[in-house]
Amino acid sequence: MGGMPLNDMPWWRWRGNVRSALHMLSDTAFQREVWLAGAEGYGDVTDAVYRLVEDTWLDSWSADKYIGTIFRDAQEAALVDLAVLRVLRILHQVGPDAPVTAYLEHHAWPEAVRAAREAHVRMSVADGEDPDEPPTSVEALRMLTRAV
Repeated sequence: MGGMPLNDMPWWRWRGNVRSALHMLSDTAFQREVWLAGAEGYGDVTDAVYRLVEDTWLDSWSADKYIGTIFRDAQEAALVDLAVLRVLRILHQVGPDAPVTAYLEHHAWPEAVRAAREAHVRMSVADGEDPDEPPTSVEALRMLTRAV
């Protein structure tokens, strides 16, 4: 996300958090190599969900509220809504403190990953970035969203 033109959107810091979360939730190789391995610097599944909904309240209302501020258009918002719903359903079923394996082995996880991937790809391409780059660390995201 280092080259992302985040600041062309009014609420670009929130966009950065949503993109970071969707990126991690959509990358199964990352999930195996980082989350399952317990690697530090990226948070866990619950941290990713928190970044997805913390400022945006996407767990309470639709992303279409943010078209033009966080999301570029209705299609981007709809893809994010679908990903949020799929991920939150699993979170509510397994619990926020569940081990990573509870998420990754959940029968609906592949659907959540697919929905997150579609939203991640749409947002990455719209921001002029390669959606297949590995996710950035939480600290790199923090530094990026602090920069003005």
